[in-house]
Amino acid sequence: MEFWGMFALALPLLGGAIGSALGISAAGQAAAGAWAREGKEGKQPSFTYIIMVAAPLSQTIYGAMLMLIGLRSPVYAAGAAAMNAGALVSIALAGGVAELASAWMQGRIGAGFIRALLDNEGQGLAFMIIALGIVETVGLFAFVFLLMVLPVLK
Repeated sequence: MEFWGMFALALPLLGGAIGSALGISAAGQAAAGAWAREGKEGKQPSFTYIIMVAAPLSQTIYGAMLMLIGLRSPVYAAGAAAMNAGALVSIALAGGVAELASAWMQGRIGAGFIRALLDNEGQGLAFMIIALGIVETVGLFAFVFLLMVLPVLK
């Protein structure tokens, strides 16, 4: 049980990193296509697509922070990880899945926004950033709420 308690908090980082990679891939492919079209039309490639491509990266940071803060919590002191293994696995799994989904969907939404920016000559960027922020909030809330649970464990 000690092993599972110690292993558990790697899951948020794993989920965040996988989600970030999937989200960046989705938005990056859309950006590459948009840049190709702009190049064919003789236009300068738009830098604003980078915002959409980079947006999913923060969930990796949330996952890493959850892991590092969790590892420093009293839950891991003197064998307490074995006593709390089930709770730790649950917290870690919830965090990993939440960060994965948030980052992945942020990238997919960003891919759609890249197409919209391309077709509308950059119009509506502020609304798109706000919408990305809403998806970002899912990952942020998961991070904060799960951190609130850690001190309850003993």
